[in-house]
Amino acid sequence: MKVLVVGSGYVGLVTGACLADIGVEVCCVDIDKNKIDNLNKGILPIYEPGLETIVKINVEGKRLSFSTSLADNIEDVGAIFIAVGTPPGEDGSADMRYVLAVAKEIGTYLKGYAVVITKSTVPVGSSEKVRAAINEGLQLNNHTTTFDVVSNPEFLKEGAAIKDFMSPDRIVVGIDSDRAKETMDTLYKPFLLNGYRILYMDIPSAEMTKYAANAMLATRISFMNDIANLCEIVGANITHVRAGIGSDPRIGKKFLYAGVGYGGSCFPKDVKALVKTGKDNGYNLQLLEAVENINDAQKKVLFKKIMRHFDNDIKGKTIAVWGLSFKPNTDDIREAPAFVLIEDLLQSGAFVRVFDPVAMHEARKILGEKVIWCGDVYETIKGASAIALITEWNEFRLPNWQLIKSNMQAAVVFDGRNIYDDVFLHKTGFTYYGMGQ
Repeated sequence: MKVLVVGSGYVGLVTGACLADIGVEVCCVDIDKNKIDNLNKGILPIYEPGLETIVKINVEGKRLSFSTSLADNIEDVGAIFIAVGTPPGEDGSADMRYVLAVAKEIGTYLKGYAVVITKSTVPVGSSEKVRAAINEGLQLNNHTTTFDVVSNPEFLKEGAAIKDFMSPDRIVVGIDSDRAKETMDTLYKPFLLNGYRILYMDIPSAEMTKYAANAMLATRISFMNDIANLCEIVGANITHVRAGIGSDPRIGKKFLYAGVGYGGSCFPKDVKALVKTGKDNGYNLQLLEAVENINDAQKKVLFKKIMRHFDNDIKGKTIAVWGLSFKPNTDDIREAPAFVLIEDLLQSGAFVRVFDPVAMHEARKILGEKVIWCGDVYETIKGASAIALITEWNEFRLPNWQLIKSNMQAAVVFDGRNIYDDVFLHKTGFTYYGMGQ
């Protein structure tokens, strides 16, 4: 089967590369000529472990190609994935402009039956808008071909996207025709052979499933952060509390870590979009409104700890910030808590020295020369009065604390992810602050 993937960002590139890796002929299309030129040179627009290798193998195997032209590559395709961005609008709603523009273009050039698969995260009811946009494109050229629209939301974790695609927990597919089901069965049959399951459902339910899943995970994070803040007040330890509730099989251990708040391209955007969908339909999602408010406040907690320690005066002090991406194993800095902290530190007169193993290039586009860019964690702590750990990269977990202490102005650690042993650091001569401890 020949497949088009429109949009060569995170979701589109992973989808295209993984489908090519199971033998599908895939062309990834994007209007960004510079991105396509770089992809044809083997330069990827994102960092994702394992992706560069899988792209290289399948380009060399002539199963994966890249182009700026949908029209030149649409002939004889059996499936077209729409995987363009749906950024949040000012009111929190998902911006459908790019999805609908692609759908209209598909209709303009489509000459034979194909299944148009919405991979982008879109609100409930969007598939009907996609269908209407395709029909509008068909009418422009007086085409009369048939097509089906399918909702196939992605559940890829940044940093583990290849594994998630190739070994999925589930594949959610929203359909309304038997012919579309046949195409999806063919496309995903290799995954069924490994025991992974496809969950077929109506299209609105598939669209809602994506938002509901991310909203639930965001809720767990905000719940634990809220409990962590109360733990500090009453003298409890959130790490112990997590062990206690996580051992309950009805609750489980995942997404129960206290920290500095969630970020990234999915949770903040999708929670906002789901809240907006509720309001558009006359229903207030009060729990999710609270989840969002808790997360916004949580991004300020570490700064407040720093200010309390230094008696609300950090002017002229140097703070080392470890980690800029919203989570490890990605260069994604969208809605990353580090930037909230850094801006607050700068506005309070502190000097900020930063390091991240992967996200420095992307972060520099936002921060410019307002901070001091360092080559490793040991460079960040020269003359620093405190360390603020924001992203729990593996290489931050066991540094040389004696060397660090000898190069700092004051030995203070603010652990935004609770990855360090407070007893050990106290014995080593550090003042330690965790989250909810």
